Amino acid sequence: SFYEELLSHGVLEPLTAAIEGMVVKEGTHNYMAPQGSSSVVKYYLKKSDADVFFEHNVTQICLRDGKWEVSRSTGAPELFDIVILTMPVPQILQLQGDIVNLISERQKQQLEAVRYSSRYALGLFYEAGTRIDVPWCARYIADNPCVRFISINNKKRNVESPEIGPSVIVHTTVTFGHDHLDSDPAEVQQLILGHLESLVPSLPKAASVKCQKWRYSQVTKAVPNSPGHMILHTQPLLICGGDGFTHSNFDGCIDSAMSLAEAVNSHL
Repeated sequence: SFYEELLSHGVLEPLTAAIEGMVVKEGTHNYMAPQGSSSVVKYYLKKSDADVFFEHNVTQICLRDGKWEVSRSTGAPELFDIVILTMPVPQILQLQGDIVNLISERQKQQLEAVRYSSRYALGLFYEAGTRIDVPWCARYIADNPCVRFISINNKKRNVESPEIGPSVIVHTTVTFGHDHLDSDPAEVQQLILGHLESLVPSLPKAASVKCQKWRYSQVTKAVPNSPGHMILHTQPLLICGGDGFTHSNFDGCIDSAMSLAEAVNSHL
């Protein structure tokens, strides 16, 4: 039903472009978001009619008279009846305050066992009218120590336009991400560009380049038995979820979201 709704609103479309080197599992359907993956999140935020605030870096969670006092790196603390945490599991364990003592030893062991891969993502952005002459829209690279995936985004999304320049997205291998996790970003960017040039020598010079460290990329080891959520405290409710409690794809996110919604609803 989630896919049907997103397809009917044009947020998702079936992936029709061929992607070189992609392993296709039998019975699997692949989709793409013409306006980018963030459009899926924006669709649900708009539909929720919730007030959404960004750049609120939560640092501490404490109990205050039957409510949760949530502190952040800037601004005054705020009180909440229910707190739902969906950040990567290691960031949950970094939070300070009463939450540290509320997580049971067994829960702590389960959370500490969750593992993520790390990668870098490189974006190359071009002026309108630039032609990128390659016979594919995206490809997986099997034998390069740095680059794992290259995507010509406008081709993959089937939204080529004379007004909007093309963009290329590069994902590094897990090994490269791990080995260069704390390296200088400028040096990492040059390393990736060097490998990219050897793989696609015809690629024109980009108008701008952005290198993004993806410390928590995909879950390689989730909480045992993929429960979808974990209740850290009942009254008031403090609960956590996300792909660290299922698996890293859209289905995994939906499974956790449904699990969280059901658990929260039963406490209302």
